[in-house]
Amino acid sequence: MFGSQLPGVTAGNVPDGAYLLDVREQDEWDAGHAPGAHHLPMQEVPARLDEIPSDGDVVVICRMGGRSGQVVNYLINNGWDNVRNLEGGMKSWSAASREVVTDDGTPARII
Repeated sequence: MFGSQLPGVTAGNVPDGAYLLDVREQDEWDAGHAPGAHHLPMQEVPARLDEIPSDGDVVVICRMGGRSGQVVNYLINNGWDNVRNLEGGMKSWSAASREVVTDDGTPARII
């Protein structure tokens, strides 16, 4: 889809302390997300670029890796050089036994 130029990272190799940017929709976020992740729906990214760090590791997350790949591509084209796509998205995060949480304490799930 993007060729090999799109930087990615697997769920098991996300650096400690990385800024996790979850670009899924509100209902997806509410159902379950990575602990400490920051929610910024994909459609709001262009208007809220100032919220995305331009230094340090930024890992962009969606459900399967498609939308987050588009956001990584967009950010790279707008000057970010510190962003990577979470390969396989939240599905791979969960499959790698990484923690998934909710804000209201209900059982987390990936939708």
